[in-house]
Amino acid sequence: MDVLTSAKDEFIEIYRSKIERKGADRLLDYLMSESSDFFTAPSSTRYHGAYEGGLVQHSVNVYHCLVDYLSRPRTKELYHMDPSEETVALIALLHDICKLNFYRVEMRNKKTDKGWIEVPYYTIEDTLPYGHGEKSVYIISSYMRLSREEAFAIRYHMGFSAEGNKNDIGRAFEMFPLALALHVADMEASYFLEGSIK
Repeated sequence: MDVLTSAKDEFIEIYRSKIERKGADRLLDYLMSESSDFFTAPSSTRYHGAYEGGLVQHSVNVYHCLVDYLSRPRTKELYHMDPSEETVALIALLHDICKLNFYRVEMRNKKTDKGWIEVPYYTIEDTLPYGHGEKSVYIISSYMRLSREEAFAIRYHMGFSAEGNKNDIGRAFEMFPLALALHVADMEASYFLEGSIK
């Protein structure tokens, strides 16, 4: 079993075993359809997960990082964070669904020691320019209801690197600590587990 297949299988297994709300099955059917590239898309054009299947691998990585973050006694006892397994799976696995059908492959010339060759690279083709986190909330909400906490976590998972009013981001983290937890898990997966292509 290759890495791409195992990440897809793990995503589907976690999704089916943890997310049970109305509409979840329709969303998964869409992700698995020919209209979706979710399981083959990269996670970025040249940074973390910039390879086929990078998006699903990143989504699974964020899930594991978030589960680990939330398992700490401090998060439960001091921060009073105890979201359901369904909430954790939903926000982690789907936080970057905005990258669905977002990238395309083009060719460019690259010089090698044997001369010039054509190599593929990823570019962005945003057919739904609705932001990042907010686009993920929009897509998910087309299939199932999100709690306010889930919507804010997904919307603000980019933290202060996202565009927008920085005061809103800080306030969202204060009001919805799960948003900060998802941001931390996303950064851990991106920088420590995946990294950039050198």
